[in-house]
Amino acid sequence: MIDTSLDLTMLDGSVKSLKEFEGQVIMVVNVASRCGLSPQYETLEELQKKYQDRGFTVIGVPSGSFKQELKDDEAIGEYCSATWGVTFPMTTKADVNGRKRHELYKTLVKTKDSKGLAGPVMWNFEKFVILPSGKIHRFRPTTKPDAPEIVELIEANLPR
Repeated sequence: MIDTSLDLTMLDGSVKSLKEFEGQVIMVVNVASRCGLSPQYETLEELQKKYQDRGFTVIGVPSGSFKQELKDDEAIGEYCSATWGVTFPMTTKADVNGRKRHELYKTLVKTKDSKGLAGPVMWNFEKFVILPSGKIHRFRPTTKPDAPEIVELIEANLPR
């Protein structure tokens, strides 16, 4: 279960509590601007626009863990907005693996994927779908954000 009292520092410097997203379907994705999978930004934004009014949000977590993210939060925000039209919430740059792993990821990496594997994030654009019940589903980087199994999961759990 995710600790909903956890605070997230957003790209714009504001602080949001996970409590603000309570009761929603949340997709947490570690993103990277210089990754070959970065076209997934476009699909993530499409999901955000399609389902945001029904209780869904994407939370992007820019990560330098794989050395493919821009150097600072301002550059990341500018790139994501200008290149992909990103409007979904994004945190400040954070580690998703290792000793300095972000608090949110300390819980997320305990989740098993469809093959029963938990552990460190494998690569950029790994997706964790958190349901209103608190249950977490894990999808590896090459699973597209609009894959049938993800869309079905989102639609079956939207609160409205």
